Amino acid sequence: MSRIIRIFDTTLRDGEQSPGASLNVEEKIQVAHALARLKVDIIEGGFPISSPGDFEAVSRIAREIKDVTVAGLARALRKDIDACYDAVKHSESPRIHTFIATSDIHIARKFKKSREEILGMAVEAVKHAKSKLPDVEFSCEDACRTDRNYIVQVLTAVIDAGATTVNIPDTVGYTTPPEFLSLITHIRQNVPNIGRAVISVHCHNDLGLAAANSLAAVLAGAGQVECTVNGIGERAGNASLEEIVMTLRTRRDLFDCETRINTREIFRASRLVSTLTGIPVQPNKAIVGANAFAHESGIHQDGVLKDKLTYEIMRPEDIGWSESSIVLGRRSGRHAFKTRMEEMGYHLGDEQLDKAFERFKKVADQKKEIYDEDLEAIVEDEVGKLPPIYALDYVHVSSGTHTIPTATVRLKHGDDVLQESAWGDGPIDAVYNAVDLVLKMDIALLDYAIRAVSKGKDAMGEVTVKLKCKGHVVKGKGASTDIIEASAKAYVNGCNRLLHRQDTASAANGERV
Repeated sequence: MSRIIRIFDTTLRDGEQSPGASLNVEEKIQVAHALARLKVDIIEGGFPISSPGDFEAVSRIAREIKDVTVAGLARALRKDIDACYDAVKHSESPRIHTFIATSDIHIARKFKKSREEILGMAVEAVKHAKSKLPDVEFSCEDACRTDRNYIVQVLTAVIDAGATTVNIPDTVGYTTPPEFLSLITHIRQNVPNIGRAVISVHCHNDLGLAAANSLAAVLAGAGQVECTVNGIGERAGNASLEEIVMTLRTRRDLFDCETRINTREIFRASRLVSTLTGIPVQPNKAIVGANAFAHESGIHQDGVLKDKLTYEIMRPEDIGWSESSIVLGRRSGRHAFKTRMEEMGYHLGDEQLDKAFERFKKVADQKKEIYDEDLEAIVEDEVGKLPPIYALDYVHVSSGTHTIPTATVRLKHGDDVLQESAWGDGPIDAVYNAVDLVLKMDIALLDYAIRAVSKGKDAMGEVTVKLKCKGHVVKGKGASTDIIEASAKAYVNGCNRLLHRQDTASAANGERV
């Protein structure tokens, strides 16, 4: 019988540490539901001690997500472990994941302690975590640059202290597959109580070897792989979940291992994470890139037409890839729309469904064909956001070759209607200047990006902006077949996030006083 490899997903913790990839609580919950549909074994929801937002996200994931272990990260400190326990304790299967660096460079330069002191901190952390929960994971940060004799000593001690999973991270992406295979083999052969714990690995991609190193560890006997959707994460990212899972599936003859992942949810999870983080998937990305199942060469096309196995080692449908347009159109009813939403994994309440369906009907009047990507953009734009303080009611622009671009914008704030006009370097700049006049805010636009979320000249355009005001930096998103409207919606969305952020900061300051 094949071994089962546990998939530990850290998209919401390590993945979110990608520069610019910060997610709010509602967005984290959306991703957590996608991970549950993927059937990952463990979701690492965040680092509870790091912020109130992370604590709330982990706590809500623990309460809401079923049939999965929910973990939180904690340094080898009692306060971290206590906060982690409080966040995960309501899960059906909670886990505390505590860690400390074990390489000499970290011990000497970061901690300024001795090996003996670090060993004592590791043991004490695991014992304290074990007093809270039976499921405790311990990580030797920077394990691949740690002296092998010392790592054996640390692992032996933390397993005796109660660790049920011991994680061997390649924290800086330094190792190579032969080295990592040798290290995991050494651990299995020299840690006397290793049979009482699952060996986990957590590889970074600084040299582009994260997936290869993780798979080498599986060959050596590792039973858990830590990874992220699309491989996002610190610096060059983490081992990619889809690459690990599909390699084990496609090369079962070599690895003799399986996962419990529902691979048909891979593509949708990839698109959701890309949309919410604002990090695009490169076209040539393995498994989920736009070109992963594309064939341009005449020789390749001829071979694939005769037998797909000539140039495809996986079936696109096995990862949930669909190139066909959906049947929904302007004459579709609410019931058909709701059914399609549920097929795509979106279970909307009545109010959310009404908003999304109203937006769908408007888009259906503007587009010849509607794709799943259009529906995803509609849901992300209309559902799951922070309650808006201001809502875009109207936007009109005037622009041309010899015309000064001007814009009129009308926003609703409760029962109040506020309107201003402004000019700018272009129509979008004019819209943003008008919004600034309405809100009386001094906002810096740090970044602006637009992409088509589906095919054709009438494709939905999704705009992402990064805004800064009074030291707060937020993202805003908006989608429409009209790029001016999409840009306005993204900017107003970002302004609402800034206002929520400022209100939260003011409340916190008031509490401190």
